[in-house]
Amino acid sequence: MELREAIGRRRSIRFIRPYRPVEPEKIQRMLEAARLASHWGNVQSLRAVVVFRDSAPRETLDALYAPIAGYQIRLAPVVIVWFIDTAAVDEQSDRLRELVDAGALGFGEKKKTDLEEKLIPVFDAILESLKQPGLGEVDCGQGIAQATLMAYEQGLGTCCLGTPNTDMIRERLGLPDSCRVLLLQTVGYPAETWEAGGQRPRQAFGDLFHMNEYGASYPRSEEVVEELTGDKMFTAPAPLPWREEELAYLQRALGLEGTGLL
Repeated sequence: MELREAIGRRRSIRFIRPYRPVEPEKIQRMLEAARLASHWGNVQSLRAVVVFRDSAPRETLDALYAPIAGYQIRLAPVVIVWFIDTAAVDEQSDRLRELVDAGALGFGEKKKTDLEEKLIPVFDAILESLKQPGLGEVDCGQGIAQATLMAYEQGLGTCCLGTPNTDMIRERLGLPDSCRVLLLQTVGYPAETWEAGGQRPRQAFGDLFHMNEYGASYPRSEEVVEELTGDKMFTAPAPLPWREEELAYLQRALGLEGTGLL
């Protein structure tokens, strides 16, 4: 699948087939994609625990359940618990040395000396602040995005969910105190169509992006919009005319009658 089309199709798939297991190698490919993502200082603080519904202990599955969109977690053959391990920052000096050795950082004969005498002391001075929410979460998000694209390339649907049960999940999975749960990602084969009702509403391009200063909207070329539409990155807006019938069918097929807001 072309990247632009994959981006266009990478909307949340909330309804997946509970009866069809996901092959472990497909999950591995998702993790491999996440592992290769860029991360500041190359510290790679993104980590994950993959929970397979058919083999995980009941206590673990119960810890993942959330009152909002909980049906998605109950039905998913796989739930990936993505978390950030802030202790990775403690190894930042070694990661920087690896970058220098790989030719990805610095230049000239003094690059190793400059690293030890100038750059590493700067990072050491702000080490604890780098463990706080911020840049680390941003770079972890890049890894999760790459994993999501890999899922779609393999015919899998995913949905990223927040949870109020982070402490319970940390305890049940045995995560160290240095870890923060980021989100849960359900993974499975879609039960709904890839359109999932159509492209969800998005705010106006000019309200989101600016040029040179806030308030000066970044100019949007209609030629680019037409090009990306032709590449299937932009799809028909929701709701598609048959969406309500699809939702009614999915409710019946998945035993979700009476659950209200989905």
